[in-house]
Amino acid sequence: MSPRRNRQHGGAKPIDRTGGDHYGRMGASPGGGWETIEEWRGEDWVVRHVGGGGAAKHYRCPGCDQEIPPGVPHVVAWPQHGDVDDRRHWHKACWNARDRRSARLQRTRNAPRY
Repeated sequence: MSPRRNRQHGGAKPIDRTGGDHYGRMGASPGGGWETIEEWRGEDWVVRHVGGGGAAKHYRCPGCDQEIPPGVPHVVAWPQHGDVDDRRHWHKACWNARDRRSARLQRTRNAPRY
């Protein structure tokens, strides 16, 4: 029995996403990963998907108020016309469920703020 071949021979060429896609609303980010523009609460948000290799610090997810440890793929989102200080790091599932999550979570007094 011959080994299984997983490579495709011929056919369609892979799509190059560095030049943008989805009507110019998606493209590669300078730091790796890829960015999209999504509308949320009547405002355009830049959403960058960060792979596990690009996540080097601990972050606090605003959707579930849990920590995102280094090495875990996640999403960074900020208003399109916002500042660097407006960036928030979300778990992918929390970002996808942001409309079903409460807007303000209460932390205990001793909880760390990241």
